[in-house]
Amino acid sequence: MTEVLPSFDNAGDDDADADREAVEQERAKLREFVAGLSADDIKSGGWFTKLCTQALRSYAEKATWEYFQQKYKGVPADGIVGQQIKLAVKNAMIEGGITSSLYNGTIAATIGSLGGASPATVPAGVFTFMVDLTYITQLQMRLAYDIAVIYRIPLDVDDPEDTMKLVRVALGIKAGEAARVSLKFVPGLVRQVLKKYYSGAVLAAAKSLPFVGKHLLQRNIIKFGIPGVGIPLTILVNRYTTLAAGRYAKSVFRDEAEVIELADTLIRRTQHPRLMLWVAWLVINADGEITDAERLLFQRLTRLAWERHQVDDEQLANVVNIDPGEVWHRIDAEPGDLSDVVYAAERVAAVDGDLNTHERAVIAELRDRCQRR
Repeated sequence: MTEVLPSFDNAGDDDADADREAVEQERAKLREFVAGLSADDIKSGGWFTKLCTQALRSYAEKATWEYFQQKYKGVPADGIVGQQIKLAVKNAMIEGGITSSLYNGTIAATIGSLGGASPATVPAGVFTFMVDLTYITQLQMRLAYDIAVIYRIPLDVDDPEDTMKLVRVALGIKAGEAARVSLKFVPGLVRQVLKKYYSGAVLAAAKSLPFVGKHLLQRNIIKFGIPGVGIPLTILVNRYTTLAAGRYAKSVFRDEAEVIELADTLIRRTQHPRLMLWVAWLVINADGEITDAERLLFQRLTRLAWERHQVDDEQLANVVNIDPGEVWHRIDAEPGDLSDVVYAAERVAAVDGDLNTHERAVIAELRDRCQRR
């Protein structure tokens, strides 16, 4: 029997007591986690680095595509995602009610007391605050991970860049904001990876995690800073942020899934995989800018061209500035019907939205050359 995942293990149970008990069990685990934090962990944002390790690594082993396929037999991906968002929102609201009932007053002043606390001491009020913060943070990261898995988007939680991608999607952290951090942080989550790749984007991702912790700490205070409305506000904020996180994760990962599906379609339909890659790269570079969708599409195309056709074009891989003349020469030298290449060019140009003037010009030239043959 498939092991039930944390936070969503009561998906089919309408019993409110069972729902609350499941949330309480997860909160109990997080109370142990928070008990192991120091005041310095909280102030520096280091708590988030530690939570990432706890919240994602073991979870990723259980939250597999096969798990969701078995749990929701016959349900399309969009339907499964909608159900997971609904369950996460319900649990977030239950947790908000539990947390709010534990407060006697506002929490903002209590959080401020961290400034005078010793590095090893966490004020009592902050403890309850941190249980709430870690619960909602973990819930939203796991929800985003679920959505990625359901849409068949591969994410490696041991890869710092994939981890930061998941964090940004789940929590709405802008990439530019996540880069403004101190050089002194080297999180344990990525320490082993950094030993091999201690530079560039990987290091930037590693150093971003404590900044995210500070960001979330500040964002969460609003739920407890208004006297007299703590319980309803906490429930509503938990609901809103979790629903927003789920919807955003759906939009991001669904878009990526569509790009991956398109790559599969183009490779499956073409009779000229090598030529199609040259044409696709010419179209992508037509306006001098490469979008994330275009980059993902071409990466997928080259991977599938190798896996299905054993096409590994070293000459194309070494191109710095693609020469249209080189592509037209290849078109003119290719015998037979090239309608599949024209079709691929049109779909590639549209992957990031409406065609621009440069893309239209390239496709018009391509059509003309293919028709004259």
